[in-house]
Amino acid sequence: MLAGLLLAASFPNFLSRDLGVAGLAWIAPGLILLTAIGKPAKQAFRIGWVAGFAHYLASLYWLLLIPVAWAPILGWVALSAYLALYTAFWAWLCWRLFPKKLTDPEPAADLASLAERFLSVPWTQRLIWALTGAAIWVALEMTVSRLMSGFPWNLLGASQFRIVPLIQISAFTGVYGVAFLVVWSSLSLLNALMVVIRKPAMRSAWVAEIILPMAVVGAAYASGYQKLLHREPARPELSAALIQPSIPQTLIWDPAGSTNRFQQLLQLSEAALTNKPDVLIWPEAAVPKLVRYDEETFQAITGLARRHKVWMIIGSDDAEPRPHAADPNETDYFNSSFLVSPEGKLVERYKKRNLVIFGEYIPLIHWLPFLKYFTPIEGGFASGDRAVPFRLGELNTKISVLICFEDVFPHLVPEYVSDDTDFLVNLTNNGWFGEGAAQWQHAACAVFRAVENGVPLVRCSNNGLTCWVDSRGRIKQVFASGKEGIYGPGFLVSHVPLLLPGEKRAPTFYREHGDLFGWTCVGITVLRLLQIAVRRRKSRPAPVGVPA
Repeated sequence: MLAGLLLAASFPNFLSRDLGVAGLAWIAPGLILLTAIGKPAKQAFRIGWVAGFAHYLASLYWLLLIPVAWAPILGWVALSAYLALYTAFWAWLCWRLFPKKLTDPEPAADLASLAERFLSVPWTQRLIWALTGAAIWVALEMTVSRLMSGFPWNLLGASQFRIVPLIQISAFTGVYGVAFLVVWSSLSLLNALMVVIRKPAMRSAWVAEIILPMAVVGAAYASGYQKLLHREPARPELSAALIQPSIPQTLIWDPAGSTNRFQQLLQLSEAALTNKPDVLIWPEAAVPKLVRYDEETFQAITGLARRHKVWMIIGSDDAEPRPHAADPNETDYFNSSFLVSPEGKLVERYKKRNLVIFGEYIPLIHWLPFLKYFTPIEGGFASGDRAVPFRLGELNTKISVLICFEDVFPHLVPEYVSDDTDFLVNLTNNGWFGEGAAQWQHAACAVFRAVENGVPLVRCSNNGLTCWVDSRGRIKQVFASGKEGIYGPGFLVSHVPLLLPGEKRAPTFYREHGDLFGWTCVGITVLRLLQIAVRRRKSRPAPVGVPA
């Protein structure tokens, strides 16, 4: 449990308004395995699960802030229990693959005896074991990012989002490369600890266990630091007014208050427009009614754009007749964003593709209708099928929009970036989670999407964290509102650098090749699992009467 809590404390806003202690992530994986050292397989699995359960309960506590009676508690516990299975499997598999079975011929009496058995394995094999453990961790993160629509929230590498020089390797490996370095280093520290326990008089013997991972981490840091020192050419800038209305989720669900909150949004926008921005951006769920179908809402938005001759990007739900439906009245609803021109026309629309399970759709609802009682939503959204670039005519600017938590999926975002994309925009509503940790944890994901794809990312949020991130992963111009900090209402006028006329954005290795590093780790893990299966099959006793 302590190891799990240390891991949780490495992420932003662990039960407080700090940004986490990134260094704790370099200790926790090794501590999990230390706790399970010399234990039978089932116990190692159980220890890993307890560590993972403690980690996710602590780091995802903000799920309890969803303003619904009892469903958040069930979701918090169930999601944490599910995610803990990955940590459990990792702990079990790491010890299953250790070159020497530490419980043979019988369990060791104390840690010193275990350390002696541990160090009877040659240094090269211990090194390979630590590298394999890091690869398995990455393989499991690749799985959790995709299985059952995926939940790549608080991937281990995201805990390091403030160590900007180090995370530059994400341009090659994605966020998974940072996790690999963290876990490899942590297991190497475990190796070093075994040396200290077994050979306390040999003061420098432990150095051999950590010298290689520390050299690689140092080289990655130095390379990233050199990259940050490189000066970008002077670029034109786009002035973007980001509106943060800070609407409580209870009001978003209350139709009676929709007129008042829409008027407050318009008032904030009028104040922001006194700064003469090039584009006005509203967050997800900002517009209370369907902009294409409610005449009053449509006229208010398009009139605002015409009066101020400003481009607008807005978050609004949308609807379309369901194709090929037996009933012509059947309708699909979409979580959408719209591009509004200075002439007051809706010139482009993007429909969210990755929906939040139990938040925007209910899985298997036709076969398991009772599931509707475990979610605050009454209906559900349909998903879009493609990325849609927004082109801002005379501004010569091309933008791609991500809605809600679409920016937490490393493998999804490269589809939204081309060589002439100026920047990404994330419209999000973290008002579901009050003034909790979700805002900072979500922003940490955005940092990696910017580095992985070499493109700035602008975040416009309902109640925090409104800011923008440059292409090197540095968070810029964070909005804060007096005593309410990042969670209060207001606006931020940001100045985002654009590509030069005719310039093409140099593609990062990650944007061109995707999760090549991650899939390599998956391949290593599969091969090691096959090795275990073959070894187990060979160790089975031959049936009586059959030659061995």
